Amino acid sequence: MTVAVRAPVLIVGAGPTGLAAALFLVQRGIAVRIVDVAPAPTTTSKALLVNPRTLEILHDSGVAARIMTEGTRLTGACLHRGAKLVASLDMLALLPGQPLIGIAQARTEALLTEALQARGVMVERGVSLQTLHQNAECVMLTLQHADGRLENTSAALVFGADGARSTVRHQLGLAFEGSAFPEPWRLWDVQLQTALDPQRVHIVFLPDGFMFLMALQGDVWRVLGNSADPLAQLPANSVPGKVSWQSEFHIAHRLASRVCVQRVALGGDAAHIHSPLGARGMNLGIEDAWVFADCAADALDGGLQRIREYGQMREVVHYQVVKKIAAMTRLMRGKPAALARIREWAIPQLVKLPSLRKQMAVTIAGMDHPLRTHL
Repeated sequence: MTVAVRAPVLIVGAGPTGLAAALFLVQRGIAVRIVDVAPAPTTTSKALLVNPRTLEILHDSGVAARIMTEGTRLTGACLHRGAKLVASLDMLALLPGQPLIGIAQARTEALLTEALQARGVMVERGVSLQTLHQNAECVMLTLQHADGRLENTSAALVFGADGARSTVRHQLGLAFEGSAFPEPWRLWDVQLQTALDPQRVHIVFLPDGFMFLMALQGDVWRVLGNSADPLAQLPANSVPGKVSWQSEFHIAHRLASRVCVQRVALGGDAAHIHSPLGARGMNLGIEDAWVFADCAADALDGGLQRIREYGQMREVVHYQVVKKIAAMTRLMRGKPAALARIREWAIPQLVKLPSLRKQMAVTIAGMDHPLRTHL
């Protein structure tokens, strides 16, 4: 068993939240160490959209510019009932100068990783957290490496960005409470011959649920739905071809009972999970990383109360966002059948209201709350 040199901040989890936290800290001149249990970066993506709030906070690192160069600028959203277009949302008109970029999460993670490497920080892969304890002076951790070697280390602060099954959260003994939908949700990355506008996301009301479609690259589209067979209910003149990836998952809406305990804080899916509607998950996690980095910089200078402030600020935001996305998802999922009938009449009418159109655009943009780094 070895004893490692103490790092000021140790980040557990090298998804977008952990990578962004490391980048924001390094930009502030703070040394970091970032570990992840996975032996290699992910090559598949659930998150597909980078919103204006995320682009704003990634601007100074140069990552935002690369995302905008590589990704697709999306102009809005369309609502369909079968083959009929029933409503649309023009993001460019509602939020001029605030782009919404379509890009696979795996690529966003790669760009964040490259920015970190350029600043001398490498992700340590195949490293898992085994134990975590803390006292008034530091956080003490046991890490296990891929070869089975155990390492005792310590850090002034720890940021848990290790996903919905967070070991950091478990070590802190925090609950992860909420609710889940019983039906499986399915997604495909599939070649699609279609007349649908590739610069818009498309939501289709189905008799037994709904479907989400978004162009990825070339003729490959992401199709996601909660109905029995979404690919058999594609909009008119849309013909599926080769499937490059498919997955099945369940939707839950959960919040950690707390997001900080003394010197340890949580962010991203370790702190909050919700449905993909609104495209807020990855973006909200990167926002967590931004606020944590600002608070951590002050905490390392002796203002440890700033970690408590991180918790106070982010718990309010997490609650508001998850509550809103859960309500949207309950309405959109089309179950039970009575709610589906109300949905198909009400949503197209509501989307036509100027005030609601603006609020929907602001929510998707991640601008539905102020970006606070101080109480």
